[in-house]
Amino acid sequence: MEEPDGPDRGREYRIGELAKAAGIPVRTLRYYQERKLLPPPRRAGRIGLYSEDHLARLRMIADLLERGHTLEGIRELLSAWEQGRDIRAVLGVEKAVTTPWSNEVPVTMTLDELTTLFGRESLERAIALGHIEVEGDRVTHWSRRQLDATVTLVRAGVPLEDVLSAGRELQRSMDDLAAMYVRLIATHVVGRIDDQHHDQDHHQGHGHNDHDLGELTEALARLRPGAEVTVEAGFARAMDRQVRAAIDQALGRLAS
Repeated sequence: MEEPDGPDRGREYRIGELAKAAGIPVRTLRYYQERKLLPPPRRAGRIGLYSEDHLARLRMIADLLERGHTLEGIRELLSAWEQGRDIRAVLGVEKAVTTPWSNEVPVTMTLDELTTLFGRESLERAIALGHIEVEGDRVTHWSRRQLDATVTLVRAGVPLEDVLSAGRELQRSMDDLAAMYVRLIATHVVGRIDDQHHDQDHHQGHGHNDHDLGELTEALARLRPGAEVTVEAGFARAMDRQVRAAIDQALGRLAS
């Protein structure tokens, strides 16, 4: 027999009711519990009863997943919250780190439409490279601008396979460049603040505070525009050099 709600207990849910309210399958809810993302329910005999706090936690998990977090990363964030940290400060740092650097707008079309543009074999390779995602008979390319640029190259006579290969090599270079910037930030910004924390803890005998997280958030926000400008300006300069070199070679062939 289910126990009645206490006077200050608020609404409680059985597992199926909670899953429905959160918009997830019951098996997903159980998986979250197994991963320690969700506290155990209150037991009323053999029945588990979940509170509004459980529902709020599930909605927070869904929001963090939507923002690109892994379940392990979410577990660590929630652990920080449960240990008394201000979740707004924790998420402030998280937002500064994980907010997408690009403003690319995805484009969705039918599978047949994209196949008509590029062919079935090339489409499968694009899926493997992570350029597009398939959901039913719909496909989504991560960037309308990138898709338009690819179509322009193909229509100009560049084989799609070569475009995809070039894109793969470019992504490798971009990954290396991004990793270099992450190392710089981790060493000279995060590392510096961590050193300050260590010194404060040693002299004051207490842990980090949320003001320090705010400082880190602001530092990361300041660094983002500079990194973008450096990459854009550097690529433009490299293109100038490469275009001039190609023109010089073409002129040399014409003169010979």
